[in-house]
Amino acid sequence: MSEAQALIILASGILMGLAAVGAAIGVGILGSKFLEGGARQPELIPMLRTQFFVVMGLVDAVPMIGVGLGLYILFVMAG
Repeated sequence: MSEAQALIILASGILMGLAAVGAAIGVGILGSKFLEGGARQPELIPMLRTQFFVVMGLVDAVPMIGVGLGLYILFVMAG
């Protein structure tokens, strides 16, 4: 294995790891704000829940793309 291949594998792992950490932080902040909003105005929970799931899907989509790119780099570029 050449040094270039080793660096590509390392970069792929870092990319996928940071994508997972970013998703965890984003979902955690989003969940805390949802609970905070529900505690302040309980009558808005149905509307907040719908918006919560839509935004949570969008927040989770970005790391999924990052993992896909990381796997592409790992298996195609590193050969």
